[in-house]
Amino acid sequence: MLNLKVHIDNNSGFCFGVVYAIQLAEEILNEKGILYCLGDIVHNDEEIQRLRKKGLITISHDQLQNVKNETVLLRAHGEPPSTYQIAIENNLTLVDASCPVVLKLQNRVKQSADADKKIFIYGKRGHAEVEGLIGQSNNEVVVFQDIKELDFEKMPKKISLYSQTTKSTEKFYSIYNQLLEQGIEIDLNDTTCRQVSNRDIQIRSFAQSADVIVFVSGLKSSNGKVLFEACKQYNPRTYFVSSTSEIDPSWFNALETVGICGATSTPMWLMEEAKERLMGW
Repeated sequence: MLNLKVHIDNNSGFCFGVVYAIQLAEEILNEKGILYCLGDIVHNDEEIQRLRKKGLITISHDQLQNVKNETVLLRAHGEPPSTYQIAIENNLTLVDASCPVVLKLQNRVKQSADADKKIFIYGKRGHAEVEGLIGQSNNEVVVFQDIKELDFEKMPKKISLYSQTTKSTEKFYSIYNQLLEQGIEIDLNDTTCRQVSNRDIQIRSFAQSADVIVFVSGLKSSNGKVLFEACKQYNPRTYFVSSTSEIDPSWFNALETVGICGATSTPMWLMEEAKERLMGW
């Protein structure tokens, strides 16, 4: 027996936007037994499987074109205007669970676009939230994940800078300062979600509170990648798992303390399942 001492990070688990989306989904599923969701409701396969068993049907944007007279949930990531237009044309009932933080960001991007500003977004290409932001503008929007992708000589001398809400605040301001050093005038829009960015700070402390960290997250979670790297930086014995079956006993020594934490898209029940597995060794 390893006799591990295991504790879960109380600050980990769903952010309020994801909590709201899943609560809405479960209410409708309990009432109707079926609900369409546009894209993964959360970037966690284990949680999606749980909801699928309740009747949640995940569809793509291409599939949405052929869905008519049904109820469709819009997840927390937000959607471009084109999605709402399709809903009108196909007589869809939308259950809009777009996160208020994302909706505020969309509005600010639209204002910048209407003012014909050059919009640059620090974010992940193809991410649902970023696609929703791009849809707010009829003009070209530059999306980048690393400042090295930008050609300073070809950039406009004045830009409007935004961030995907789940990106690191620290890195966002580092990018801002590097652009200023290049002589670029910046209309700065700090649009990182503070609930998410505070997790970055909290998790660094948590990472040092145990001998070993088990970080539980979906493989698609951008926030999960950021927080895992933060954990790894402060505790090299940090291991990433997407399901509890991936946890390996060889990672631990007898009587060690183990901390379990996760992304804003990681359900608490999955971290509790990980704890139960560890306590059995």
